Amino acid sequence: MHSDPNFPSSANDEEYPTRNSSSLISDPTRSSDQCSPITMSPWHQSLPFNKFPYSNSEETFSQHRLIGSLLRREGHIYSLAATRDLLYTGSDSKNIRVWKNMKEFSAFKSNSGLVKAIIISGEKIFTGHQDGKIRVWKTHPKNPGIHKRVGVLPTFMDIFKSSIRPGNYVEVKRNRTSLWFKHCDAISTLSIDEERGLLYSGSWDRTFKVWRIENSKCLESVRAHDDAVNSVVAAAGGTVFTGSADGIVKVWRREIQDNMTQHTLVHTLLKQESAVTALAINGSGSVLYSGSSDGLVNFWAREEEFSHGGVLKGHRLAILCVAAAGSLVFSGSADNTICMWRREGMVHTRVSVLTGHVGPVKCLAVEEDQESTAGDTRWVVYSGSLDKSVKVWSVCDQASDSHRMALTQQEHSSSDGDASWGSKYPLA
Repeated sequence: MHSDPNFPSSANDEEYPTRNSSSLISDPTRSSDQCSPITMSPWHQSLPFNKFPYSNSEETFSQHRLIGSLLRREGHIYSLAATRDLLYTGSDSKNIRVWKNMKEFSAFKSNSGLVKAIIISGEKIFTGHQDGKIRVWKTHPKNPGIHKRVGVLPTFMDIFKSSIRPGNYVEVKRNRTSLWFKHCDAISTLSIDEERGLLYSGSWDRTFKVWRIENSKCLESVRAHDDAVNSVVAAAGGTVFTGSADGIVKVWRREIQDNMTQHTLVHTLLKQESAVTALAINGSGSVLYSGSSDGLVNFWAREEEFSHGGVLKGHRLAILCVAAAGSLVFSGSADNTICMWRREGMVHTRVSVLTGHVGPVKCLAVEEDQESTAGDTRWVVYSGSLDKSVKVWSVCDQASDSHRMALTQQEHSSSDGDASWGSKYPLA
């Protein structure tokens, strides 16, 4: 098994001190700023913004809370996927477990071991593995607790038919070749374009590949970066984002000509020394977030193009996962915490720090709470950790009245000073 190019994945329970679960109100002086992550420390820098009186910790405890823990102790949790009332968890064991109402519902086994990515499209569940393959699963039509493997990408027949043609081989390492549609290293990320029926897979082999879900065909392989591809996000309109251990975030545009799919690089949003470990885009596709190993979250706002909007600082160690839902943004870190940010326009304020894990937070999944109402949107947040547990959180999307008042005061005070909340940087 290869080591993660971004983060040392070996972790034992003894390495983490035990602490109680809680939801903590954060330092109110920490908000988004617009300084380069290359020139600024992620933890020891003072910010140019004035303080605002948001310190109602009792309200924060009631709005954002831990509601349960899922514990199996069979492996470090590397991947999560939530759909309707089911949660799928992947670990470095051979089992993919399914949870319902915070209780184990079923499980199915993959002989490949480590499950690094899970994503769901309709009736199909796709899992990305350390061996560079994607496995496809379906639930039994009469018994949803039974899962059957219905395919592997690439398919055996595609490999067999293509292996006899020398033109189908490409050089992947010095003196080593492989079929162009096969990943030759661990799959790190999966993303789906539901509109076009496309599956994207990113790998430590520095490529991302495009698959047609309907017939399991690989349509294209793109040598995207000079180091491991850690995250691929397919957005609406044929836009695809990739983030890599080479410290770069790229924007690709999908074009279809004569039934051929081709992705063209259109922008490079970020170049830095620290590895880009995670990407996420909000529901409307207007804001892109990028977490990196320096503990920072960069974000870009979309007008005609994506422009750099600032940096979120809240972690003291590497960020390993990012998720966005409604006006909220979540970042999980190697410091064992989850920072929760609320976006008002382009202003991001850290409103809570969710603590309770005793190991690095490796993956996040968010779905809307079924009990949400129009005036009270709530989200259920799942966090998977290398402490072998999954924690379940209930968080509120709307800001409290005291928070809105404090934010208004902060915007007035910042407009009188030198800092400009609304300024954007051009593309790097």
